[in-house]
Amino acid sequence: MCSEFVSGSSKGYRCSCLAGYQGNPYLGPAGCTDIDECLNPKLNNCSDICVNSPGSFKCYCPKGHHGDGMTTGSGCISNNSQFAIKFSLGMSFGVLICMSFMALIYFSIRKKKLIKLREKFFENNGGMLLKQQLAPYEGKEKSNGSFKIYSSHELRSITDNYSEARILGKGGYGIVYKGILKDGSAVAVKMSKFVEKTQIEQFINEVAILTQINHRNVVRLKGCCLETEVPVLVYEYISNGTLFEHIHRKGGAYWLTWRNCIRLAMEAANALSYLHSAASPPIIHRDVKSSNILIDDSFKAKISDFGASRLISIEQTEVTTLVLGTRGYLDPEYFQTSVLTEKSDVYSFGVLLAELLTKQLPLSLERKIEERNLAAYFLQAMKEDRLLEVLDPQLVSEASDEEQLFDVAKLVKNCLSVKGEDRPTMSEVAARLEGLKNRINHPWLGQSYDDSTSLLGHQDLYPICSSDNNPSTGEASGQNAMLIEMSQPR
Repeated sequence: MCSEFVSGSSKGYRCSCLAGYQGNPYLGPAGCTDIDECLNPKLNNCSDICVNSPGSFKCYCPKGHHGDGMTTGSGCISNNSQFAIKFSLGMSFGVLICMSFMALIYFSIRKKKLIKLREKFFENNGGMLLKQQLAPYEGKEKSNGSFKIYSSHELRSITDNYSEARILGKGGYGIVYKGILKDGSAVAVKMSKFVEKTQIEQFINEVAILTQINHRNVVRLKGCCLETEVPVLVYEYISNGTLFEHIHRKGGAYWLTWRNCIRLAMEAANALSYLHSAASPPIIHRDVKSSNILIDDSFKAKISDFGASRLISIEQTEVTTLVLGTRGYLDPEYFQTSVLTEKSDVYSFGVLLAELLTKQLPLSLERKIEERNLAAYFLQAMKEDRLLEVLDPQLVSEASDEEQLFDVAKLVKNCLSVKGEDRPTMSEVAARLEGLKNRINHPWLGQSYDDSTSLLGHQDLYPICSSDNNPSTGEASGQNAMLIEMSQPR
């Protein structure tokens, strides 16, 4: 191939061989000869067979293969490999379909087993009995809100599968989780550790009774789940912690003034009085303590946790039962005889009232031996005319007169009487506190409640502290155990 060119006044031409040829183009057509690219691997990109052609080359695949035969392309692929790939893909899809089918069968069988297991739990936990108990209330508007029987799936959903981040507290009877319902409202979900199979019927009866309780100072039972191995209860959610936390937090709670302490005590007493007198049948709480009194957003008291509660028929005044309760609050008469009466709650309330007045733990190994049991220490201080020394200084300074302090102390003394028959009823305690509250709010009214009314004299307290009188190296761990027991709801 030649091309003409001009350089100044001279003219001429230049020649070159075409692509794929080499030689001297000035010798004519015979001067350029074909290059055999197949002889030099650097001049071709064939992967298998290379065939030279004038000025170029072509790539081919051997028999039984397919492709463009180029290293820069698809190369040469065995027809057997394609079959193997298709076969492998077919097998893979087949195996996947079989596995999916088997998984479907497995989960279907598992689902049926879970359904049967839930049905079994529901039946064993008294589900049909509860439905019968609640039947008279179906379709009726209840003032305390509707009661719902939850499925186990619903509870897992509202508690984020019982996430540890949702735990509100742990106690001797179970774990309490915070649940969020679909409407965004919160509930407290209590998963019990155990329920005696022989007491399922009694448990269901108590649940049915608790659904009918309607008191502003009692935590409302909103539902339950019986599809789990152990029944789960759903309560209204109280967000402001327990009275124990407010009393014993470092530095104390600023709002626990003299007036508010008496108001809280009156509210708790009214709730217990309601359970003892207005509920049908009457209910003995059996574990009255500051950690079982919740504080709502309005700083009002609400009695909670009926895990240890017992119902008593109207004809009964007492019942023999396994001793349950918390050290420091436990009625010594009940502890000795195993005979539970409403006055057992009165004793525990007396300890609670002393705890509120002194801001001291009911039982503490860190105090002197004679001061470890708060109930005994409080009564001894009254006997020795040292009451003001044991009361919280803030309350002493806030009380308008010492008479109010001594009136409450007398109430504590009567509640802590060794014999239950010498203690006032919770109705009398509530009336006494209400009278004192009115005197605090309206001091010009004067004393409206006679100390002698229904409140009998005090006898020496039987000590119930089970620790040895001598200090030991195990006191620290014992103190921690007591703190945990007292601070956690049942």
